[in-house]
Amino acid sequence: MALLQDFFHLFFPHLCEACSSALYEGEEGVCLRCRSKLPATDYAEVADNLVARLFWGRVKLEKAAAVYFYHKGNRIQVLLHALKYKGRKELGVLLGKWMYASMNRNHWLDDVDYLMPVPLHPKKLKKRGYNQALMLAIGFSAESAIPLKKEVLIRGENRGSQTRLSRVARWENAKDAYSVKMEDDIRGKHILLIDDVVTTGATLESCANVLMKEGACRVSVLAVACAFQ
Repeated sequence: MALLQDFFHLFFPHLCEACSSALYEGEEGVCLRCRSKLPATDYAEVADNLVARLFWGRVKLEKAAAVYFYHKGNRIQVLLHALKYKGRKELGVLLGKWMYASMNRNHWLDDVDYLMPVPLHPKKLKKRGYNQALMLAIGFSAESAIPLKKEVLIRGENRGSQTRLSRVARWENAKDAYSVKMEDDIRGKHILLIDDVVTTGATLESCANVLMKEGACRVSVLAVACAFQ
């Protein structure tokens, strides 16, 4: 079987999603060279980080962080683009595992009761076929054993993509866009919200507000990447 796989990979090699070089045995999705060059924030060690500051005066979060820095053309941008727009949902699971590995230190995950992905509107979910934040949360949960709650936070009206909106427009677009069902499941719990990229924080702010309004006593947020540094 191993020889057959080697023969197959000779003609149809597995390629790194970040640089397109052939993967060696034991490498999954991304080559070790590219993974070592991902621009890590090390925010598990910095409580007063730029992501946390983004929410000061807006919503009272327990903790906030991102694992990598995101900018156009860098490796993490390429990986997230493949996850969101090229159907590579297995990259989400892989990145979720890396998120856990990065944050499982300095007591950052202490007392987290549930993981919760930022939801997609059903129309966008149907078009894409999956929620990229859910893929991240699945990988994170598999490594951490923190239970995943994927049907509590609900996205309401589809107000379109926020990609090209200003900070104020993003906030208006996300305001009141989310709701909570099964409130008793979160009452008094510490929820860790999972998302792909934090830019203005409007989406995460809206989600955190509705969760706390409906009974979650503490909310933290974690993204794969932040689009500022």
